[in-house]
Amino acid sequence: MTEVKTAAQGPVVVMKRYELKYILSGEQTSFLVKELEGHMQIDKYGLTSIASLYYDTPDYRLIRASLEKPEFKEKIRLRSYGMANDESPVFLELKRKAYGIVYKRRVQTTIPLVKKFFTGYGDICAGGQINTEIKTFRDYYQNLEPACLIIYDRTAYFEPGGDLRLTIDHNPRYRFDNLSLSYSMDGTSLLKPGWSVLEIKVQDAMPLWLADILSRGKIYKGSFSKYGEAYRQQLLKA
Repeated sequence: MTEVKTAAQGPVVVMKRYELKYILSGEQTSFLVKELEGHMQIDKYGLTSIASLYYDTPDYRLIRASLEKPEFKEKIRLRSYGMANDESPVFLELKRKAYGIVYKRRVQTTIPLVKKFFTGYGDICAGGQINTEIKTFRDYYQNLEPACLIIYDRTAYFEPGGDLRLTIDHNPRYRFDNLSLSYSMDGTSLLKPGWSVLEIKVQDAMPLWLADILSRGKIYKGSFSKYGEAYRQQLLKA
């Protein structure tokens, strides 16, 4: 497990890209990792444990809308790299998807500032367009509160000299209780043992060499939301 001091080039980040998701068996994961050699490199953080605290309304309005697979959907989450405390850098992310394109606004902050922000006080960063968007989101939905914690162990790859990014999330897990980034990195497994989630992040088209690897590995694109699957499993338990 690798502790990450920071995962952003600055306090505010804007991203626009396509995100393609795949569910991999243990055998497919091993195949993919071997085939990526010579094409992509693991980033400097190595294997990193990530926790994402999703905020939602008391009746889970955001995730229920997302599961209906609309052309436009949005969510907000607070992310930490490893366990966090009140002084740790954490990242508040507003993520929107419209017609297959993902837009993400990301702000570096702290847990106390986020708690204050979601009670309706103050801004999340020093003004600007991103602050306005996040604040408008909060005020529109109202009563946003911690709803679900998603945790996984991620290996991230990058293409030297290119914009292609690829992540493999091992042992994705969730909690609907103890919703704190400071509590633990434990949770209930989302997938069968040994399975993982692959995400491919591209600005334009996927390169042919990667499409060939996916084809030979019988790795097929699907639709998967960690928060959505956790919510579904929780409903089945109830």
